[in-house]
Amino acid sequence: MANLDFFSLYKNIIAIPSISSTDPRWDQSNEAVIRLLADWFGQLGFQCEVTALPDLPGKFNLVATIGQGEGGLLLAGHTDTVPFDEGGWRKDPFKVTEEGNRLYGLGTIDMKGFFAFIVEALKDIDLTKLSKPLRILATADEETTMAGARAIAAAAELKPDYAVIGEPTGLVPVVAHKGHMSEAIRITGKSGHSSDPANGVNAMEIMHKAMGQVLRLQQDLKDRYADHRFAVPQPTLNLGYIQGGDSPNRICGCCELHIDLRPTPQVGPDELMGMLKEALSPIEIHQPGCLHLQHLHEPIPAYACNDDSELVREAQKASGRTAESVNYCTEAPFIQQLGCETIVMGPGHIAQAHQPDEYLDLSFVKPTTAVLQHLIRRFCGVN
Repeated sequence: MANLDFFSLYKNIIAIPSISSTDPRWDQSNEAVIRLLADWFGQLGFQCEVTALPDLPGKFNLVATIGQGEGGLLLAGHTDTVPFDEGGWRKDPFKVTEEGNRLYGLGTIDMKGFFAFIVEALKDIDLTKLSKPLRILATADEETTMAGARAIAAAAELKPDYAVIGEPTGLVPVVAHKGHMSEAIRITGKSGHSSDPANGVNAMEIMHKAMGQVLRLQQDLKDRYADHRFAVPQPTLNLGYIQGGDSPNRICGCCELHIDLRPTPQVGPDELMGMLKEALSPIEIHQPGCLHLQHLHEPIPAYACNDDSELVREAQKASGRTAESVNYCTEAPFIQQLGCETIVMGPGHIAQAHQPDEYLDLSFVKPTTAVLQHLIRRFCGVN
């Protein structure tokens, strides 16, 4: 199995582009990465099941299983990356460059490289001695819709006892994170000649009032809903994009605002959506039928686990790091729906993710391998 050398694994998986994006000019299939992983884990004796995602051509999940029975451990990660700013990269994003005790490349820590760590960890484990199954999950489209993890949760066929998602946490066990919502507020007015504003309904003026209501909600969230597990305690609301009108001499007939909301474990997407609708209700009362709300993508709920669970205790013991909560979001709430204790923990730092010249610091290799081996032995019953 010479081709399962750690550095070769890294080079081979980073060399395969697997960008997911809501912009079709960027979006790519992840099938080649999935097939590569099936080959890696197939060589190690895993049974590999590749599943196409419904209604998403070119998008696939992989579940690789070794060992018999129920329960056991699931090691999970996504196979897609974000797009890259070609002008910002000094290195080739699809060629692993080793320099200064770092491996540079798109996906080195977020997070295709995690699968190379799993293979490295398995080299010193006798997989014939498992008393409970070990499963590897590789998903599609985490960086956009989380369709891969949603499909796994909806199928509900996997029943692990424990799950670790290998996002770049600095090898710190993450036990809670916020969710993510992207919402469009669209105001439809009536265009007309600007010389007589009474002949039209100016969507931009209505949006101005709507934005005032949204900003009151923003402050209300800050005042009323503090969860001090997070560095930014409240569910946040950000005004991120606005577009309206087409000419100074026309009454604006349409205006659209996109906002970002970050649910917490205490305040979920449905509750936040209800608050948003309530905040905007005066607009609808004064101008019936002008306002339309729409998800830009399906909401991602927040995640939290029992920070004194067996998995958390073992992860802290193995890593030597205390569990934390973070503001970004992952696939954890969907994996958690499988009924398993779930944490997020992996090599690299989130500060390097989504950045030009993304890199893995090689100081993570030995400790990450050791942590994975500890968890596999503990939760799959390896003697």
